[in-house]
Amino acid sequence: MTARTPTFTRWRATILAEEDGHTDRLRRQLQRLGMEVQHQWRPLAADALPDLVLVDADQGWDELLPWPASAPSRPVVAILGSEAPGRIAFAIRQGAGAILAKPVTTAAIYPALVLAVSIHEERAKAAETIARLEERLRLRPVVFAAVAKLKAERGLDDTQAYAVLRDCAMRRRLPVEQIAAFFIGGSETLREVG
Repeated sequence: MTARTPTFTRWRATILAEEDGHTDRLRRQLQRLGMEVQHQWRPLAADALPDLVLVDADQGWDELLPWPASAPSRPVVAILGSEAPGRIAFAIRQGAGAILAKPVTTAAIYPALVLAVSIHEERAKAAETIARLEERLRLRPVVFAAVAKLKAERGLDDTQAYAVLRDCAMRRRLPVEQIAAFFIGGSETLREVG
């Protein structure tokens, strides 16, 4: 989890729910936290996303939020009064990082916001890490080809050839995969090594 607690001053929040006492209380509390609050009960526009989304999970539908299932573009708080498995599944599918139980109490709002933002940040970091690792995995054949080329050209074994690539990458502060691609492409000769 993120160690810092966000300040919500000047954040834009959208409440996706029908107008009722819960939404009034929620809007007032969000405004006290310094947020600009919009309230609507129609699908969110993908080209004008707020910083934070609060959605009524009891009545929501999949097209209400403009992102693919379980891949929210913004932190999401589900407002939920039902214990129905389908409504809980909806909240999960929309990427809710926190739940505000109905009836909404003002004391529950700030912790739910902090939790939703922290979960969203953690998900984003995890997705970035996975994408980076998948890219490195995709480039592994290039590394294997560079190792094979080094072995053939310099008479090295697998361990020595990989060590040459790794050492060059460390000295230049580049990924091994990038050095391997340069070497295979002919733009890098690895002159500084044997």
